[in-house]
Amino acid sequence: MGGIQIAILAGLAWGMLVLSLIGSAYMVAAAITLHSFLSPRAAAGRRNDAVTILKPLYGAEPRLADNLATFLAQDHGGPVQLLCGVQRPDDPAIAVIEMLRARFPKARIDLIVDPTPHGANGKIANLINLEPHIAHEIVVLSDSDMVVRSDYLSRLLATLDTPKTGAVTIAYNGRGDAGFWSEMVAAGLSWQFLPGVVFGAMYGLARPCMGSTIAMRLETMAAIGGFAAFADVLADDYAIGEAVAALGLEVRMPPMLVTHASTEASFGEFWRHELRWGATVRNVAPAAYLTSVIAMPLPLALLAIPLQPLPGLAIAGLALLARLSAAIVADQRGGARTAPLWILPLCDCLAFSVFIASLSVRSVDWRGATLRMAQRGRISAEPELPFR
Repeated sequence: MGGIQIAILAGLAWGMLVLSLIGSAYMVAAAITLHSFLSPRAAAGRRNDAVTILKPLYGAEPRLADNLATFLAQDHGGPVQLLCGVQRPDDPAIAVIEMLRARFPKARIDLIVDPTPHGANGKIANLINLEPHIAHEIVVLSDSDMVVRSDYLSRLLATLDTPKTGAVTIAYNGRGDAGFWSEMVAAGLSWQFLPGVVFGAMYGLARPCMGSTIAMRLETMAAIGGFAAFADVLADDYAIGEAVAALGLEVRMPPMLVTHASTEASFGEFWRHELRWGATVRNVAPAAYLTSVIAMPLPLALLAIPLQPLPGLAIAGLALLARLSAAIVADQRGGARTAPLWILPLCDCLAFSVFIASLSVRSVDWRGATLRMAQRGRISAEPELPFR
């Protein structure tokens, strides 16, 4: 290898180490921000608003009944409609809904079975079919794999009442429900995604709107074109948030958490989930996605070790401490250990691998279908998208 090549490689190694140092500083700042954001707050008062909670379902995920039950076990005085939708009469989720009805005989749990397709996004097609059955003025959309606390509605509705608020979304941590690989997904959510989304929102670097929760009034939903406006959009939650912002309204994120229940049982499921997530973010916010590499200071430092052993080891140690600080704060504020801390280095290295792989992805796998990505977050489905 020539001297010029060695110099170039050495320069690249130092560049990665500088990025790692920047990333470590960022992760410490994100941990401090997260700690402050989720500091204990006074409880919101009991509410009496009438609310419809939308749940697009597909299949019987592990602990689905328990997850849905948390939306019914609310400290809330007003009427609640849990409006669930499936697109196949043989969907296993139907049996789960029947169990839930027996468990909560006084609750209003409506189930709509409607196979009508709408565009390439199966989740949005499900929501379009649910839209005519919404009973109340306040609508809360939440993915089927979310778990909430008993003050969820009261705190959510208090935020929706603030002036100039068009929608409310909620940050989330992770919980693994299907073994090691689901814990890896959950760790990525709690230890990397959560500190990042809170830091971005608090300092105006991002305007998050997430499928964990999107709450709005029917008039706002109508103003953005209803769910039909997003039938061919992959990142539908992000697009809904942008549409609300285009009305001159705010998408607010109150200082609370919900939990995402991960169900990936194998490396293949883990990889497809993470790659789809990464490619989706890259497709709607490419510049922000490229700069997100600084949130991976540990693999950046490890890559530099062969060319700069001593500085690489020292900076890798700093990166590990910074990442551990973010993980510990996230779990402490979330109220539970997401995964054993020893998996953090593996989690970060796999996240970096997904980041590199996602840069060239032009289609993603979603429940057996290939979704081809186009400009501005739009998609087409080949073959036909399975029901969701």
